[in-house]
Amino acid sequence: MADLDRLLELCEVQSARSGVPLPLGAHVRGAGVNFAIFSRHATGVRLDLFDFPDQLAPARTYILNPARNKTGDIWHIWLEGIRPGQRYGFRIAGPYNPGEGHRFNADKLLLDPYATAICMVPGRDFGEAVGYDPSSPQIDLTMSQVDDAAAAPKCIIPHTDFDWRGDQPLCHPWEPTVIYELHVRGYTIHPDSGVISPGTYRGLIEKIPYLKDLGITAVELMPVQEFNEFELSHYNPQTGKRLTNYWGYDPVAFFAPKASYASVSRNGAQVLEFREMVRAFHEADVEVILDVVFNHTAEGNELGPTLSFRGIDNAIYYWLDENRRYYRDFTGTGQTINASHPVVRDLILDALRYWVMEMHVDGFRFDLASVLGRDRNGHVIADAPLLERIAEDPILRDTKLIAEAWDASGAYQVGSFADRRWAEWNGRYRDDVRRFWRGDDGMLGRFASRITGSSDIYYGSGKGPECSINFITCHDGFALNDLVSYARKHNEPNGEDNRDGVQENLSASYGLEGETDDPAIDAVRRRQIRNFLLTLAISRGVPMLLAGDEFRRSQRGNNNAYCQDNATSWVDWSLLRRNQDLFRFTQGVLALRRAYPVLRKEAFYTSTDLQWLGPQGKTPDWQDPSQKSVGCLVLAEGNPQLFLMFNAATCGVSFLLPRLPEPVMWRVAVDTGKDAPDDYHSPGEEIPVDSFIRYEAGPRTSVVLVAR
Repeated sequence: MADLDRLLELCEVQSARSGVPLPLGAHVRGAGVNFAIFSRHATGVRLDLFDFPDQLAPARTYILNPARNKTGDIWHIWLEGIRPGQRYGFRIAGPYNPGEGHRFNADKLLLDPYATAICMVPGRDFGEAVGYDPSSPQIDLTMSQVDDAAAAPKCIIPHTDFDWRGDQPLCHPWEPTVIYELHVRGYTIHPDSGVISPGTYRGLIEKIPYLKDLGITAVELMPVQEFNEFELSHYNPQTGKRLTNYWGYDPVAFFAPKASYASVSRNGAQVLEFREMVRAFHEADVEVILDVVFNHTAEGNELGPTLSFRGIDNAIYYWLDENRRYYRDFTGTGQTINASHPVVRDLILDALRYWVMEMHVDGFRFDLASVLGRDRNGHVIADAPLLERIAEDPILRDTKLIAEAWDASGAYQVGSFADRRWAEWNGRYRDDVRRFWRGDDGMLGRFASRITGSSDIYYGSGKGPECSINFITCHDGFALNDLVSYARKHNEPNGEDNRDGVQENLSASYGLEGETDDPAIDAVRRRQIRNFLLTLAISRGVPMLLAGDEFRRSQRGNNNAYCQDNATSWVDWSLLRRNQDLFRFTQGVLALRRAYPVLRKEAFYTSTDLQWLGPQGKTPDWQDPSQKSVGCLVLAEGNPQLFLMFNAATCGVSFLLPRLPEPVMWRVAVDTGKDAPDDYHSPGEEIPVDSFIRYEAGPRTSVVLVAR
């Protein structure tokens, strides 16, 4: 069924007004709703209204007449009496010719790209809704004539009324920001989370006091744009259970918050609950940053499902290969959103504006952001139009913009991504700090650069240290406890024979792979965890902490838990009770960062701010690859304020202490070589050093002294 005649054959024509072309999407207008959708190459459009999520035959259908329901490339209609909670979808007719890039199929119910809420059919994998006949030879992709409406997701018109109580995005500067990356479901779904609404937006609200107590100023939520968690077809070979799309980096709707993360699943309640969550975070002075995916969708490669863009105007929304049956893939997912097309750029910009204006979010982290800077030929270009538009957009002017400045096709732009408006996940910070504390040779100079803001990376492009999002761990890779407990990845439960995930994790097990009861091994691991946490806290730039790292959350050596919606990925809150000392330490080093503004200035250190010293008080030998110890004297207005000592060697090192004018003396704020409670002392409660001349930094130990 690929033409307008077939659409007319299956619909009951109802009376309706012509409507208006803008804004796109479904919007209440007077006593009804205006629907508008873009499609340049369509020959016919039908709007279907449904009463239930799994309904096959629509309750009502409306044909959009090209003569009065079309302006340019936009099809539109106004319907009287439509109310919030109404479910709908589109069927679009047009040429079905994969070799020419067209995939129209009016038998497939399509999502509105501007839908702000999606109704999913519980337990159904709508990813099987392919536009071709799976039984036909893949070389010709014969068009499917199977109606998929019963299993297809449907758009919902949500309630728009909400009492924000005067709330607005917080617009915190970068300087005090401490980011905490978490998964909405995984953060509270564990039985030990202690929340009333586990695995939901409301569950997060219940954890806000904990996050405030820890010292967090912003949460970065892993994808909440609606996605299909049932799209995976493989199984855990150890349990036999089917694996799920847990992370959610495959969106089906850019504007819609994930429905299954809401505690109430009807009539678009996820929109209300998401807003309640944002409002609660803002009342606690905590910003909300979204991890957004605009580089690809859940429609996958040429054999993937037809859910939205592919059936609306495939040749516009995706980058097609020279053989237009196929897609260009810079994302590792089978296709790439055509961000070089003006219509697609407008879609992305409109989505960002929506999340800021209507949902009050404070910032975005862009997955595989380098894809958005490629031109029509796939070349990474300077001053990419979309990236410039996002940076200069007046609505987004105070919004935090964070780029994952690389993609799956070789682009790596850390230090050079767009202009200063864009901060970046600093992957080189992660790698160099890991190597230093593992004890690798030749890392002294790189480590020094990373903790002082990575000027070697950012200065040349005109960026400051605030553009460096510093992290040791994130959702992708080892958790912090696993970084010091496993020398290699253990991804067997993913069902891919341990082939998935990065091979080199720059990790170490310190004597035994995985969990251990050996107190000596565990002591080294705890010390290394403290070293990483302290390093993150004292580094110039913006620190980002992975949820649960503050109390040794583990993924049992899995460094790619994208498909593990189970105890592997969930935050186990019983570990907080067992590792209160580590929570206290994390809380303390973040308090240290707040207490000393010199550590977080949005400028690089100068020679008057900082002096590097070797253990003997002389300039370090940066060229000696065997050197693993360095001291850092931090000054404020010309006076010594902090003395930082880092010793990654397996033996203790005695540091000569810089002289202080009387009666000022050095006091110990942090010593990662000590057990709790002596590993950290609160501001004003630091203890005097035993010697005015030297301080012994133990094996694999970092120390912070304060002048007071």
